[in-house]
Amino acid sequence: MVPALKQGLVQVYTGEGKGKTTAALGLILRATGWQFRSYLLQFMKHERTGEIAALRLLAPYVTFEQFGRPGFFRPGEATPEDIALARQGLQRAREVLVAGEYDLVVLDEVNTAVSFGLLTEQELLDVVAVRPRHVELVLTGRGAGPGVLAAADLVTRMVDEKHPLQRGVGARRGIEF
Repeated sequence: MVPALKQGLVQVYTGEGKGKTTAALGLILRATGWQFRSYLLQFMKHERTGEIAALRLLAPYVTFEQFGRPGFFRPGEATPEDIALARQGLQRAREVLVAGEYDLVVLDEVNTAVSFGLLTEQELLDVVAVRPRHVELVLTGRGAGPGVLAAADLVTRMVDEKHPLQRGVGARRGIEF
């Protein structure tokens, strides 16, 4: 396999605003248009969403896995199962990166998993360190730590200035999930 990129970078999408996962999915879509191979690993998620349904349509260029339990995760309520799933996800991310078979690897909500205490920042940085030179790596989620920000080549911070939730408009199928 000839790598699609000579030089991959580390990107971080963080902040309290909406759009971190959406930006990463946009990058997967762009990469697929050039027949790059992408891998999406979602932490703390195990649900049927429009994005997962769409990714199935992009096979064989896109592979995805989810490492989370069904339902909504709240800070401070981590169970042993949550921690085990996050650790399994991080181990799988390491395996995928070391293999070097994908051009783009997205670790969705990994920063949130660290900020919620499911993983340590050092554990994440150890995985970032095994990234082959040709692999683009994207780390999403609120609360990216200082070490992650320092290790990144690109950092985008999403900021909420106005949000429909403030008016009582909940998540809508096809738009937010």
